[in-house]
Amino acid sequence: MANTNAPFGFRQAKGNGSAPTYEQVEMLIASNNSTAIFFGDAVIPLNTGYIAQATASTVQLAGIFMGCQYLSTSQKRKTWSNYWPGSDATGDVTAYVCNDVNARFMVQAGGTAVGVAAINANIQLNVGTGNTANGISGMFVETPNTTDTLPFRVISLVTEPPGANGTDIASAYNYVIVAFNNVSGKNLNGI
Repeated sequence: MANTNAPFGFRQAKGNGSAPTYEQVEMLIASNNSTAIFFGDAVIPLNTGYIAQATASTVQLAGIFMGCQYLSTSQKRKTWSNYWPGSDATGDVTAYVCNDVNARFMVQAGGTAVGVAAINANIQLNVGTGNTANGISGMFVETPNTTDTLPFRVISLVTEPPGANGTDIASAYNYVIVAFNNVSGKNLNGI
């Protein structure tokens, strides 16, 4: 069965933490950052102390974005959202980010299948298009290779339940389990 091209970003599949934080730390997004950041997006540290959405050339990660809260200019109250829409904040935005070095994430592969030979290889992300209706990321991963500075490492492939979308490891758009290969692993803002 062929897999469907429907990327969803990086979904946490395993980690050391438990409710209510699941290895999340608070980081900041500048209120003038007009780039949307979606639930499941990889984020990067900026030299200003803030974070931003990762790009397809990313090497150092701050972690995976899990939502945010901010003082909404339009609603005149504090708002929680599973994605940063790129505007409407008065003051800095508090982002919740998973940066635990032991965390594992399920993510969809791009147009080339990621097979068994890719396990333990490094892999780059691609941004895709996030969904503004539900706030879910459109990020996915590309072809694995040996470059040590890539942000993720392939840990395993999703093969269960048989016949489900993403479990055909011989077809494009299969599901992959990845770990951080190059994450800061700390709270950038000391919040």
